[in-house]
Amino acid sequence: MRLVVIAGPPSAGKTAVVRQTIRALQDRYRIAYLKIDVVRAFEDEELAAEFGIPARKVYSGDLCPDHAGVMVMRDAIAWAGEEGADLLLVESAGLCLRCSPYTTQGLGVAVLSAISGTNTPLKMAAMLTLADIAVVTRIDLVSQAEKEVFRERIREVNPRLDIVETNALQGTGMRYLLRAIEDCPAITDPDAIVLRGAPPLGVCTICIGKTEIGWQHHFGVIRRLEGADYLYRGD
Repeated sequence: MRLVVIAGPPSAGKTAVVRQTIRALQDRYRIAYLKIDVVRAFEDEELAAEFGIPARKVYSGDLCPDHAGVMVMRDAIAWAGEEGADLLLVESAGLCLRCSPYTTQGLGVAVLSAISGTNTPLKMAAMLTLADIAVVTRIDLVSQAEKEVFRERIREVNPRLDIVETNALQGTGMRYLLRAIEDCPAITDPDAIVLRGAPPLGVCTICIGKTEIGWQHHFGVIRRLEGADYLYRGD
């Protein structure tokens, strides 16, 4: 099974990118989808109804949504495997822009909106530095000059990052992302998956540097994939 983690600011077009990916690959792959959000999310219901794929969500509540994603990632991989999936798409809420939810044995995709301002990539250094691909959406709403400046800002952060420019609503330019997903190696050992980089300091065990995925390896405010309807848990 391939693992793809899709992160980026709110309203950058992450779900539109996910939707185009599913639409293009559903005939060749059994796809499962997990949405990480803070309080409310509907993307899993919409994608399940539209494409008939296994989909679910988890709310982070008082925990950073990217940290919550790390907590439930091991459970999510097991769930997707039980569903017979050979491609798991995980969409993060990505609120603080400081966290980088990408893992080993997976493909890291950062989604940015071209209309968010030319300095936006500079504010997302951690998220872009550890990603494999940057997908720039809404390119139909900016000029060629603005696109070039935006691209150079991304290059300032990560000169080696592959950049895909797309109107995600119509799927233009998505073939480069689809090719990268298909070329991504499958997971070989779920128990060996770790974060690509250390998260910022904070109040949970992920914040202080533990990189193991799965709530079983952590304590404090934790999140499980099952029974995650509550918004706060002080274990």
